[in-house]
Amino acid sequence: MISNLRKAVRLPQPRTRGVDLSHPARSPLGTAVVNCAVYVDGVRQDGNQPADVAIRRVRESGRGFVWIGLHEPSEKEFAGIVDLFGLHPLAVEDAVYAHQRPKLEHYDDSLFTVLKTVRYVEHDRLTDSSEVVETGEIMVFTGIDFVITVRHGGHGSLGPLREQLERVPEQLALGPSVVLHAVADLVVDDYLDVTAAVQDDIDDVESEVFSERGSGGAGRIYQLKRELLELKRAVAPLDRPMRELASRPMREVDPQIKTYFRDVADHLARVTEQITAFDELLNSILQAHLAQVTVAQNEDMRKISAWVAILAVPTMVCGIYGMNFEYMPEKHWTFGYPLVMALTVVICWGIHRGFKRNGWL
Repeated sequence: MISNLRKAVRLPQPRTRGVDLSHPARSPLGTAVVNCAVYVDGVRQDGNQPADVAIRRVRESGRGFVWIGLHEPSEKEFAGIVDLFGLHPLAVEDAVYAHQRPKLEHYDDSLFTVLKTVRYVEHDRLTDSSEVVETGEIMVFTGIDFVITVRHGGHGSLGPLREQLERVPEQLALGPSVVLHAVADLVVDDYLDVTAAVQDDIDDVESEVFSERGSGGAGRIYQLKRELLELKRAVAPLDRPMRELASRPMREVDPQIKTYFRDVADHLARVTEQITAFDELLNSILQAHLAQVTVAQNEDMRKISAWVAILAVPTMVCGIYGMNFEYMPEKHWTFGYPLVMALTVVICWGIHRGFKRNGWL
């Protein structure tokens, strides 16, 4: 029954962004509740039921679980669900107001997991102010007979993921921890996609820095480092929660699912290593760019110094002849002027040739 779990939680075909309104329970409900469904033996039950009716149905029968999806709920909209499922007030506050670090907290009857979602922002060309990574959040409350997903941000829709899981009911029959794993796996897969896209931006900047033009500006490098730092803040703190889910015994997590959390943790470690490598590479690119700027400045200074040396000759000659001495015999020579001018030109030409030969000009 577990052999096809990876097929259920990994999406082999392109994932659809946004909410699919064609789904029977995915229509605007006028509240933060995007979807509420009962699953018995992994099969979605017919009918769209309010949360109180759904959980009562599950607990009376002792079978299945409820999956409620919410998008940016207000405190008032979340209040009924809090009382119904007995959620901890601290976790509820985090879920409503968001802006949390990735974490895993274990309360009496439920797990509270915070995951940062990321999305690569497409752009034609990277600039000093380009937004590269956009972040959001998904909070997951996991109990014995319920799972509640709370999403913040304009991306990271879980509608397509729900539909994928519904196609493999034998996996959903394992309970809410399958949903938690699927969400975590989806989020980490997005990390991999974003790091691959960021690598393309880094490659472009690197190519420009080491091109003959050398036009890779420090501003774009710093911008990439800032966006990379935002990505790191989303990824790095999630490692510990995934390791705990993979190794620590928890009543809310089916033992058969733990191995798959370990797989997610391994992929997360790979993303973390990539981000660290990217940061080091950007440091190297920045140092190379600064070295190029220094070399270019030295080249300019050498050229300026060479021309100053050349112009010093006529300046000296003009200075000598500009002095108001009464006795300057060469002033009375017939060929004095052309001789001095020719000598000045020859000396300047000789100095110019010497600098040219040495690569200063």
